[in-house]
Amino acid sequence: MAHSKSEILALCDKEGVRFLRLQFTDILGIIKNVEVPRSQFEKALDGQIQFDGSSIEGFTRIEESDMGLVPDLSTFRVFPWSHPNGKVARLVCDIIEPSGAPFKGCPRQTLKRQMEKARDLGYALMTGPEAEFFLFRRDANGDPIVDTHDQGGYFDLTPVDRGEDARRDIVVALEAMGFEVEAAHHEVAPGQHEIDFKYEDAISTADNVTTFKLIVKKVALDHGLHATFMPKPIFGVNGSGMHVHQSLMTGSGKSMKNAFYDEDAPYQLSQLALYYIGGLLRHAKAIAAITNPLVNSYKRLVPGYEAPVNVAWSERNRSPMIRIPARRGMGTRCEVRMPDPACNPYLAFTVMLAAGLDGIKNQIPAGDPVNENIFAMSEREKKRRKIEQLPANLLEALDCLEKDDVIKAALGEHMLGHFLEAKRAEWDTYISRVHPWEIEEYLRAY
Repeated sequence: MAHSKSEILALCDKEGVRFLRLQFTDILGIIKNVEVPRSQFEKALDGQIQFDGSSIEGFTRIEESDMGLVPDLSTFRVFPWSHPNGKVARLVCDIIEPSGAPFKGCPRQTLKRQMEKARDLGYALMTGPEAEFFLFRRDANGDPIVDTHDQGGYFDLTPVDRGEDARRDIVVALEAMGFEVEAAHHEVAPGQHEIDFKYEDAISTADNVTTFKLIVKKVALDHGLHATFMPKPIFGVNGSGMHVHQSLMTGSGKSMKNAFYDEDAPYQLSQLALYYIGGLLRHAKAIAAITNPLVNSYKRLVPGYEAPVNVAWSERNRSPMIRIPARRGMGTRCEVRMPDPACNPYLAFTVMLAAGLDGIKNQIPAGDPVNENIFAMSEREKKRRKIEQLPANLLEALDCLEKDDVIKAALGEHMLGHFLEAKRAEWDTYISRVHPWEIEEYLRAY
C-alpha cells in the first residue's frame, strides 16, 4: 500500500507510534535496523538517517562508514504488539553511500537492478516462497535447545501438534502486518511448521520474507519457544526448505498475462518457460552458494529426506530440483525446491532471475522432464540420463559460484567479493573444528 510522507506521519500520531525502525539486511541476510524516536520521523522519511556501515557484515571499509537509509514508503507497517512506551512501526530501506549513490553492497538494490533487466525485456518476476521452520523448547535459562514441543507430522492437528497456538498467533500477527496468508500447517518433522503467503513481485516478496522471519521469532519467544530457520537442526529427520514458486508476467493490471503459460504447448508451458527452466538448471550449482549459504545447508541436501539434490525438472513429481505445479493459466509457475530459509531472499531471487533470463537470452534447453522418481534411480541410470547432483558442501558451491560469470555479474563485484570472503572463512572455521561425530567414530578405534 502506497503512503505519502504526510499520511505516514498522520498514521503514526493516530496509532500512537513512538518509534520507527528503519529495516535492512546485511549481505548474509541478517535483519538489521536503526530505530528512531518520534522527533526524528521527518528526517527518517526524507532519507536523512545515517548509520555506521563499517560495523555491518560485508558492507564497507572503515573510511567509508557513513551509510544512508532511504525508506520505501510503501513498506510502512505498524507492528501488532503493544509496548509500554508506545507502538513501533517499520519501513524497509535501501542503502546509499555518503555521495547519495546506491550502495553496491545493498542486497535489496541488487535485486532491484536484476528486476530492471527483466523489465527492460518486458517481464516482471513474481515469487511465492514456502518457508519452513522449527519450533524448539527453551531451557530453564531461556536458551534454545534442540528439543521439539510435539511429535506431530505432515498436516497433523491437535492434540499431537502443540505448536498450533503459536502458529495461529503468528498468522494473526502476519495478517495485522498486511500479509495475505494462504495456508499454515505442520510439516513432516516433529516441531516443523510452514506458513505460506501470497505470491507478489520479487522485491515485495523478499521484503515479506525478512519481516516474516522477524515475526515468527518474536511470537515464538512470546510462547516460550525458539523458532529457527536453520536448514537441518536435527539429524535423521527432514530439514527446512524454502521452495520458491516463480513466474514471469507481462503487462499490468487487467492486461497482465503469465508468460509461462501456453495453452497449446506440451505441458501447457511456453517456450519461454522452458528456456527459463533451462537457465535455472544450467546455473544451479552456482546458485546453490546463494540459495543454500550455510555449512549446515548441505546437511539438508542429502538423499533420503525428500531434498532436491538432483539437477532436473518434472511436471509431475517432487524428486527433481524443479517441479511444475498442476495449476495453469495465470497460476502457471515453476517451483524451485533447492533454496533453504537461511538464504538472503534478495540475493536468492536475484541469482534465480539472472539464471532464468540467461536461459531466455541464450535459448538454453530444459531437456525432457524427468517424471520417474529420481531418488529410486541408480547412479548409472542418472549418469545415462545426464542428471547431475547439486554441490555436496558449501566449499563446492562456492567454487561453482566463482566459475559462473552470469551469476557473478548479477551479484556485482562488491557483493560477490564480500560474500565469498565471509563464506570461505565460515568453511575454514568449520573444517578446522573437531566435531562430536569424529570423537565417537575415531577416538577408541584409533
